[in-house]
Amino acid sequence: MLTRKGFLGVAALMAATALGAPIALAQNDQQVVVDGARKVLADLRHDKAFGNARQLVRQAKAVLIVPKLLKGGFIVGGEGGNGVLLAQHHGRWSDPAFYALGAASFGLQAGLEQSEVILLIMTQKGLDGVLRDEFKIGAQAGISVATLGSGVEGAIGGASPPDIVVWSSSTGLYGGLTLDGSVIRAEPNKDSTFYGRTVTSHDVLFGRLESPRGAALRRELNSIG
Repeated sequence: MLTRKGFLGVAALMAATALGAPIALAQNDQQVVVDGARKVLADLRHDKAFGNARQLVRQAKAVLIVPKLLKGGFIVGGEGGNGVLLAQHHGRWSDPAFYALGAASFGLQAGLEQSEVILLIMTQKGLDGVLRDEFKIGAQAGISVATLGSGVEGAIGGASPPDIVVWSSSTGLYGGLTLDGSVIRAEPNKDSTFYGRTVTSHDVLFGRLESPRGAALRRELNSIG
């Protein structure tokens, strides 16, 4: 016979299970994004369109990686995807902070429904812009954006390199993606769920947080340069 104490214990266990399941599911969803980001980094090491831009990774202030940029994937009638932002300090990469990239319409080539995207944030001005709430590409005066193709030297040459360099690939081919008008948005709730405690995007990027959950992605990023 189940006593009152036993009943309360079972009820507490059921409640904890019910509450824990959504958290575990959310963590798994975010792990899929992190694992996808690792795959994107592995892909670009073998993609000729990335060219000599591997050296940009060593110079970048931060990188935003979106493993799957989808048509209709952000809001109804819009496009976008989930990604991670990592910042670099003196050659050391931070853990991933979760961000979303979305727009009413991206400049994908005809027939392309999905793309891998990396934003190489080359200057402090570019990073400061991305860290603003809902930063809109192309709408911020003084922040320049270049799309990276096989002619990488042309994209980064000159006395004033772009603040942000965009690389995209669709099924291993250069996608020619245009991001003007798209919005970059921090998702601190996902950060807190992923790391198991309340954190902000700033904590993850600049608070010297080093979690085993981000170690593999950091190693992959270090292998690019």
